Amino acid sequence: MTQRKGEKPTISIQEHMAIDVCPGPIQPIKQISDYFPRYPRGLPPTAPQPAGHAGPLRSALSTPAAAAATSESDRPNEDSPERACAGASASLQAVRRDEEPDVEGYDSDDSTTLGTLEFSLQYDQENNALHCNINKAKGLKPMDHNGLSDPYVKLHLLPGASKANKLRTKTLHNTLNPVWNETLTYYGITDEDMVRKTLRISVCDEDKFRHNEFIGETRIPLKKLKPNQVKNFNNCLEKQLPVNKTEDKSLEERGRIMISLKYNTQKSCLVVGIIRCAHLAAMDANGFSDPYVKTYLKPDENKKSKHKTAVKKKTLNPEFNEEFCYDIKYADLTKKTLEVTVWDYDIGKSNDFIGGVSLGINANGERLKHWFDCLKNKDKKIERWHTLTNELPGSMND
Repeated sequence: MTQRKGEKPTISIQEHMAIDVCPGPIQPIKQISDYFPRYPRGLPPTAPQPAGHAGPLRSALSTPAAAAATSESDRPNEDSPERACAGASASLQAVRRDEEPDVEGYDSDDSTTLGTLEFSLQYDQENNALHCNINKAKGLKPMDHNGLSDPYVKLHLLPGASKANKLRTKTLHNTLNPVWNETLTYYGITDEDMVRKTLRISVCDEDKFRHNEFIGETRIPLKKLKPNQVKNFNNCLEKQLPVNKTEDKSLEERGRIMISLKYNTQKSCLVVGIIRCAHLAAMDANGFSDPYVKTYLKPDENKKSKHKTAVKKKTLNPEFNEEFCYDIKYADLTKKTLEVTVWDYDIGKSNDFIGGVSLGINANGERLKHWFDCLKNKDKKIERWHTLTNELPGSMND
């Protein structure tokens, strides 16, 4: 390419990109925040900084002669943002250590606008019950046009998708400072539940002509509770948090059942008691079920071991208090398996399976322990709560 005399050389974009425009080391670009470090709230701007960590601007203002005498080789280190903010960050960390908030009592700007909830929890280990006393709320967010709300509290154990898992208080109308003083109780709570479950407490506004509106919630991991001790809470309500739905549904919990076992040596029979169920899965369109319980002692060659309880209408927490006797020798119990299933009764169509559990030598965990406790303690009634799963024991039909 020839170039005329007096004409500026033209450089193509390819040649321009190939030119090494930055032969030296790249220095960080100073930002305006380097000159005006942020101080934590409440800290005076004249707060003393640690010795040897003064920012460059303050050093230059206080000792201009020394700054002018600084050699060129020292300036890159002096101009670094890390050195510029060292004093402010050190003071900020010191203040944060002194003012570290309690996680449980933390008040954020968003949560304080939703209100606070005062409640207490107690795990009754002997009776496998979780008592939730909902006391009162203060400063709830107005949800209605009149500047008030119609609040109620809803409880939900996580993980768990059963509608029976949800308990609620009564609704108080036209108030932002409701006082419920209600105790809601979960039955069939085991030590395992206390380790892995979380109690979700939601405050909602009831609407007659529209969907109920969510106000705020708080969540308490049950592992924070000590057995048989009341723990008080006064928590700020938070915005709705997502629920983890990636749980394994292969053995989904369908409720709990309390069963009693007793071997009567005088009559040589096994007495099986169906006491109650709790938090059963809802099978009907009205959000309830019509549950009853069936028991089998397998293997059952003559098919005479089937027993059924009465049907309890429109409930997810039925009480049966029924006992069935199986004439069997004590030595044969080690070869038997007790299968217990819960069903929803439907008129005009097949009944729906809710959940089941098996007790015997082939079981494991609490189910096996319950069976062995019965064998070891003759003439003594042993009661246990068991979890129902959607796995149908054996291959039986209704």
